[in-house]
Amino acid sequence: MARIILHKELFDYDTELRKAYPVICGVDEAGRGPLAGDVYAAAVILNDSVLINYLNDSKKISEKRRELLYDEVIDKADAYCVATASVEEIDKINILQAAMLAMKRAISGLGVKPDLALIDGNRLPELECESRYVIHGDAVSASIAAASILAKVSRDRYMRELDEKYPQYCFSQHKGYGTKLHYEKLEEFGISEVHRKTFLKKLYEKK
Repeated sequence: MARIILHKELFDYDTELRKAYPVICGVDEAGRGPLAGDVYAAAVILNDSVLINYLNDSKKISEKRRELLYDEVIDKADAYCVATASVEEIDKINILQAAMLAMKRAISGLGVKPDLALIDGNRLPELECESRYVIHGDAVSASIAAASILAKVSRDRYMRELDEKYPQYCFSQHKGYGTKLHYEKLEEFGISEVHRKTFLKKLYEKK
């Protein structure tokens, strides 16, 4: 018999909001902290009939489980979109604004205008619909948790693609974050075109 781990409070949170806002969009980003790669964002619209076993904050779920949930979210969502802001945009407008831009693109790409967008964190992008931020939202709202899964899995897959293109940096191991291994590879091979120059300003100037 399959084990059931349902964080029903996440779904109850969204259900209550749908009494006033029938179409709710959950939004989350992945990749604000790394030294390399684009920042990703996802927007997801679920409905009251959807329950997803194991759905939770993506950081609390194993990589294998996230991959399984990714497929389930896509299958059960009324609408979803994954969008990015590039390394060049991050360096030009800063990571916070780039993350907001990726979120805005994800919402615009839904093809459906939500009545309310729930944004993980404590900042809001400029949107055409009503929005509110939810601190630690991926542990509060099922819609945001679903978006966190899509954003995280999409970015991890992208970093594995970069690993094939730039194997010397071991991107598949650290996903671009500032680990000891990553800094060692930067010292050895220098900064690539997929590294965020503003995150590595001192190292960039030295090189």
